[in-house]
Amino acid sequence: MKLLKYATLIGAVCAAFAMQSAKADTFTSSLDFGNDAIAGFLQPGEQFGTVTVDVTGTVATITFTANTAGGFEFIDTSAAAVNVANPGSAALVTDTEFKEFSSKNAVNGFGSFNLTVNNNDGSGSPVDTISFTVDVASGTSAADVLLLNASGFDAAAHISVNGGFAGEAPGGRVPDSGTTAMLLGTALAGLGFVRRYLKH
Repeated sequence: MKLLKYATLIGAVCAAFAMQSAKADTFTSSLDFGNDAIAGFLQPGEQFGTVTVDVTGTVATITFTANTAGGFEFIDTSAAAVNVANPGSAALVTDTEFKEFSSKNAVNGFGSFNLTVNNNDGSGSPVDTISFTVDVASGTSAADVLLLNASGFDAAAHISVNGGFAGEAPGGRVPDSGTTAMLLGTALAGLGFVRRYLKH
């Protein structure tokens, strides 16, 4: 009987952690893979910037943050590029050099994206933060907002060094969304119930 109580308690705790991580619903990936123009500019463990997705209800906020300590900023056409389910719903939050949103743009070395942020021309107008929102279906997790394009990338950016572009290293995206904790909790609770019925 004690084992059943402990197994049920552990299962409930695991399920609570799974639901808590889903409630926070934030996903961050690194822009750590440069095209040929900037491939050699990163030190080991360094990144050009990050892409963070926060989901609240049916709105996802996508924020590109440059690694300014490393000397990187976002510039020009395709300053930020993503592949999302509903690109037509994009709305600007933060970008001091914003020019326009566009769709179906090829980003040098990273394929085509269905939503890009184009900024004012050249390296004379760099920014360190670009943030915008898109509408998502109810229940969409932050890890599922960005979709891989045909080249295997979900986001890219135009970097202020050498006119290059950066994306997330292939295979770097491994979302979990609390599924592992929920499965573990369910298995432990199931073991507790099986043990109880085998005893009698």
